[in-house]
Amino acid sequence: MNTTRVNFAHMLATANPKHVESLVKLFESGAKPDGPFGFGIEIEHLPVHNGSDTAVTYFEPNGIETLLKRLAPYYDADKEYWENGHLVGLARKGVAISLEPGGQFECSLDVLHDPRDINAVYRAFRREVDDIIEELGFRLVEYGYQPVSSFADVPLNPKSRYTAMNAYLGRIGECGPMMMRCSSATQVSIDFTDEGDAIAKMRIASAIGPILAWFFRNSPYCEGDINPFPLLRQRMWDWMDPQRTGLTPGLFNPRFGWEDYAVDVLSTPLMFADLTHTPELRDTVDDPHVIAWHENASEIYPDRPLNEYEMNHILSTHFNDVRLKNFIELRHWDSLPIERVERLTEIIGELFYDKRRFERLQAYFDGLTEEDVLEAKANLQAQGRNAGPYGQPLGFWQEFLGLEGIMPEIPGDPAHPDVFQE
Repeated sequence: MNTTRVNFAHMLATANPKHVESLVKLFESGAKPDGPFGFGIEIEHLPVHNGSDTAVTYFEPNGIETLLKRLAPYYDADKEYWENGHLVGLARKGVAISLEPGGQFECSLDVLHDPRDINAVYRAFRREVDDIIEELGFRLVEYGYQPVSSFADVPLNPKSRYTAMNAYLGRIGECGPMMMRCSSATQVSIDFTDEGDAIAKMRIASAIGPILAWFFRNSPYCEGDINPFPLLRQRMWDWMDPQRTGLTPGLFNPRFGWEDYAVDVLSTPLMFADLTHTPELRDTVDDPHVIAWHENASEIYPDRPLNEYEMNHILSTHFNDVRLKNFIELRHWDSLPIERVERLTEIIGELFYDKRRFERLQAYFDGLTEEDVLEAKANLQAQGRNAGPYGQPLGFWQEFLGLEGIMPEIPGDPAHPDVFQE
């Protein structure tokens, strides 16, 4: 374990050493020195009404709640997730269904070891869902943002954590309510062998993620109009809460390690604390989801090792471009159709699991700084198809990263002259 911390001003609030040790042990538990390496896939979908393309909400007649209840017989009864008297999640071997704040319908696939297996597992999920929603009068679309509805028209689903989260993000930055209610994403998770490999993969993923996001972008609309931003998802996250979004502070410092990541997460105000699995405190408050404007984990959670639920909650209150748990989450991408998810996952596998190609990436980005990555992100956002991240045109990156034939899906495209052309 790296015992030399990277010190930053935002880390002055003391992290509890027992909490730090808990997180480091969690990271260590994910190490796979001998493989096999896999992929975790999460695809969020936007439910929209047939005809109007407006957002389908949780509580409306024949809405999201109705869909979940009609899907329940296909899933394990003992894995149903209820909150405040409402069904909000389902699971069975191979797939789990959960809801994002605005009713975005998320499908999480169990770990797969071959991207070619994604389609079959996902299609089984969609066959059941599509038969039901056809009768209910809506469909699931894969865009990065609602095509018609404004965030102001989309209510939150009944999960208490989102009420607490809304109270915080609704007052921080510019885009919190937009992200919560109307955005939709694809996430790909990867494995690591040890601490050094994990940090190396986090650095490379942070560096190339914005470039991959350009080629896989899929947000034609924003707030009922044509999307004006080359990378809408990046724009929302970068303008939300810099304490917990964007690049991980210190990641490109040569001394950065798991302990530094743990200290960063534990030193940052929690946004809200989930005490539902904290026996010492859950019965002492009216609502176990407590707003935490200023308090960090050490100021709320007991002076003992954190349990698994507490650790997962604390880590989930950070939304960095690349997030560390007992695996690595790559979080740059809009919601994508399954064929594009499969291709993206293939590319991720080729870049991160092929030793020769990964070493090539490490050599190319040797000496990269946080400022270099921030400049590349800003360059893509400002210049669109004329961007030159890290001093190279998009054509170079298309070849260097194996993206030949990959083109953004921006329907119609009259408002997106920035679609890359060779």
